[in-house]
This record gives sequence, structure tokens and C-alpha cells, in this order.
Amino acid sequence: MDKMPEVDIEEEEETPAIPTEMHEFKMLPLFMDFEDFTICKPAPFSHDEKAMLELERCDYTQRITYQMARSGQTGRRVRVYADGIYDLFHQGHARQLMQAKNIFPNVYLIVGVCNDELTLRMKGRTVMNGFERYEAVRHCRYVDEIVANAPWSLTDEFLNEHKIDFVAHDDIPYGAGGVNDIYAPLKARGMFVATERTEGVSTSDIVARIVKDYDVYVRRNLARGYSAKELNVSFLSEKKFRLQNKMDELKTRGKREFTKVKVDIISKWEEKSREFIDAFLLLFGRERLNNLWNESKGRIIQALSPPGSPNGSINGDDPDGTPEERDNSDEEYMELPPEYGSDSVCSLNGKAKRLNRRTNRCYDEVVVAADDEDEDEDEVEYDMDQRSN
Repeated sequence: MDKMPEVDIEEEEETPAIPTEMHEFKMLPLFMDFEDFTICKPAPFSHDEKAMLELERCDYTQRITYQMARSGQTGRRVRVYADGIYDLFHQGHARQLMQAKNIFPNVYLIVGVCNDELTLRMKGRTVMNGFERYEAVRHCRYVDEIVANAPWSLTDEFLNEHKIDFVAHDDIPYGAGGVNDIYAPLKARGMFVATERTEGVSTSDIVARIVKDYDVYVRRNLARGYSAKELNVSFLSEKKFRLQNKMDELKTRGKREFTKVKVDIISKWEEKSREFIDAFLLLFGRERLNNLWNESKGRIIQALSPPGSPNGSINGDDPDGTPEERDNSDEEYMELPPEYGSDSVCSLNGKAKRLNRRTNRCYDEVVVAADDEDEDEDEVEYDMDQRSN
């Protein structure tokens, strides 16, 4: 008796639920056995066993008012229904479903998605097909159940079939089929709960962005391997877009190479600048200045030493030129630039010049005295000759 249920369970393995329109989209590789996932699973369709069991457990004879649902004093889960197209499922859709899920304490959220044919007739062409839109919504974590092929306007038969307590939608009047607001009867019966739209995002806005940057997205997809036929562009347009892609690629490559060359030049200049600085310090650094000072020290000492005795003739000739020339002879002494010596060296140069001038003056005085003595001797000899005669 214990083994029989195990055999029955193995034989009653169920295949994953597939919507009725599945045969139209066989090219989509989205067939997965979600029974292998034990933690999180996508929401079931309304005709799946799990959804049918939930529907059977719901006692719809126990009607729930808005006050009862808000207070949380209900004997069962509150079944809230939200519907839409949900094309290019975005954060605005997710936020609307999150509001519907949290509008009451214990909500079982049912989401109806209209099929392609009805949407095309009532609203226009969609980017995603019906199956893609079903899958996008059922993988939202706020959703408990999906109703495929949902009607555009809700009837009492549909509400009773799915045992719907409240309908969630934004409060803006939604007209269709000559009716100003298809949710007006539900509002009158107290079965409508309002959600808020998310400003700045909608499917129409996303489509407008794509249309605005059409060339950019065509070039993007061509670069990713799509053919011109798949993108519905002409032969010439394809060549134009591919040429633009090549030009952008060349620009990007050029910028990258230029940046690389610039970095190489800067690094090489840094290396060369270090070499220049080292060479400059080697030529004009402290050690070089010390060497220059040591080499010029002997010349400074020679310039400061007193000059030798003048080699005058017995006739009183001046071998060194006129006194003015001798006064200017101090220019023969070397003057040291300030950068090669300190202030003391500059003072030594001044002292050397003054000493040289004093030496020349003494020399002139000695020469004049010698001439005077010669004249006196000549006068004495002349007087003696006169007396002897």
C-alpha cells in the first residue's frame, strides 16, 4: 500500500504549461521544465493545475468589501486583477504590479495580458509578440497568476469565472469602443482600486527613443552581425551604415594610437630630462665650482702680490710708460665673476686694485726725486768749474 502512491506520482509527472498560442513561436528557445526549480518559479497560467487549485479553494460566495480588504479581516486571500499590454516590459509596469500586490494585506495578484490580434486592432502594433509578453509578466515576482488572451473590457462573466474581487488600474479614464471609461462600471460598484503611473517612462517613450536614434541602432545591429534584410534596410543604406561604422572604428583606433604615442613621448621626455639635469649638474654643480675656484686661486694670489722693482735706466727713462698708462695698468689683474666666488673674493679684487695704484704713485715719486738729485749734482759741478777758472 505504501509503494502504490510512489508509483502513481512517478507516472503522473506533468509537462510544463504552454499557452495556446505557443505553436506560432516555435523558434524561441524558451521551453524549460520549471518543475526542476524548487525555490522560485514563474507564475502559472490560469489554466495550469496550480492556478486551478487556488481557484477551487476560493469561496467566492464570501464577498469582500473594500473596508474588509483594507483591514485584513478576510477569511481568504483577496483576488486582485490587473490587465494591460505590457509591451517592452519596463520598471513602470513592475511598479504598477507592485502597487497592486501591496494594496491590501493578503493579495493574490492575477494579471491579464491581451493577445497580439486584439492589441493590434484596439491599440496598434507591438514590439514583442504575445508569448514574449506573457513570459515577461509571469517572471515578475509580484505576479501570482497569468491570464492569457485577456479581454479588452471586463464583463461579469469574466469576473465570476476568475473570482475577481477588485480590479487595479491607474485612475485616468480609459476609453475604448465608444465608451469614455471602460472601468466606470467597476468604480460604481466599488470594485476598482487605483494605482499610480510612473512618470517619465512608458512603452511609447522607449519606442520614440529608438525611432529618434534609428541610424545609431541600425549601425549597432549591423556591427553585431545582423543582415540588411533582417533590419529592413536597403543595399545603399547598408553600405552607408557600414562605412560609418568603419569610420568610427578608424577614429577610435586613431585616438587610441595617438594616446599611446603621447604617453610614449612623455615617458621618453621624462627620461631625457633626467639626463639633461644630470649633465647640467655635472658641468655647473657644486663640485665643478669648487674646481674652478681651486684653479683660479693661484691667479688671485698672483694678482694680490706686490709687483717687482721697476727696471728703470740710468738716464731716468720710464720703461713702463706714462703715469696715466700705469694707473690704467690695474686692468691687467683678473676680476672674478660673482658666481665663482664669495663677497670676500670681490673685496680682495678691490684691495688689489688700490694696492696697484699706490705702488705706481710711489714709483713716480722715486723717479722724480732721482731726477732732482741729478740736477743738483750738475749744478755743483758747474760751480766748481767756474771757481777753478
